[in-house]
Amino acid sequence: MTDTPLRRAIGLGQWGICREQGELSCLGLGSCIALVLDDREAQVGGIAHIVLPSPSLSRDRSNPVRFADTAVPFLVGEMVRAGAVRGRLTARLVGGASLFAALTTPGTVQIGQRNLLACRAAVDAVGVTVVGEAVGGEIGRSVWFAVDTGIVMVRSVGHALEPL
Repeated sequence: MTDTPLRRAIGLGQWGICREQGELSCLGLGSCIALVLDDREAQVGGIAHIVLPSPSLSRDRSNPVRFADTAVPFLVGEMVRAGAVRGRLTARLVGGASLFAALTTPGTVQIGQRNLLACRAAVDAVGVTVVGEAVGGEIGRSVWFAVDTGIVMVRSVGHALEPL
């Protein structure tokens, strides 16, 4: 997919917002989480591509979108600046897989699971309701969000494209 003003692929630690029309996507999610926020009434939507649960796990802490703890309130704030109303926001979470679970000690909490738990806690802390999840497991995913319709589609490795 080529980025255009109406189609944007959101890379690691990046974020994007569209108003009224456009498509945002995160491709090849493994342990990362795509946080999809939507205000249907205002037709404002956004995605953050979250890499780690907290800044404490990284030497480079300069980008708040890389971390669940800081990405969630950051994206909520940007959505409100773009015209969304905080009380109308809904969230969807995609990703958080444990792609290398077989290579680690049994019982070890995988980074995908840690990302998911941190994202859920951060979304709850800002008072946004999670209305859909395609998370966990041992397969990668990609997500596409059509802001004008609010439709979120997920493709898991080896599976067909499905609505979320």
